[in-house]
Amino acid sequence: MKHFKSLIFVVVFSLGLAVTQAQTTVVKKTYPRKGTVVTTIHRPNVVVHKKTNYYFSDGVWYTARGKQYVVANAPIGVRVRRLPRTRTIVKRNGVKYYKYRGVWYTKTGRYYTVVNV
Repeated sequence: MKHFKSLIFVVVFSLGLAVTQAQTTVVKKTYPRKGTVVTTIHRPNVVVHKKTNYYFSDGVWYTARGKQYVVANAPIGVRVRRLPRTRTIVKRNGVKYYKYRGVWYTKTGRYYTVVNV
C-alpha cells in the first residue's frame, strides 16, 4: 500500500509539472526590417503622400514594387487614423508623442502625424 501511494504521488506530481510547463509558452511577434520584400499585407490602409502610395498595416509602412511590397521608412508628415494599441506615449518638453516601432507621431484632431523627433 505504501508503494502504491508513492506511485500515485509521483504520477500526480509529474502531471502537475507538465501542465505548468505547457502554460509558460511565450509568443513574440516579430516585424520585418526595412527593405524586406513581402508578397501580401494583412488589411493595409493606403495613404497617399506626395504622390506616392504608402501601405500601413499593423504599424509597418510599405511601398509597392510590382505585385510585392517593400518595408519602408515612415514618411515625415503623413497622417494615419489610428495606431496599434501597443504604442508608447512619451512626453518631451511638454509635448505628448506616440511611439511605435521607432516611429514618432503627434496627435492632431483625429489623426496621428509622423514627426521627426
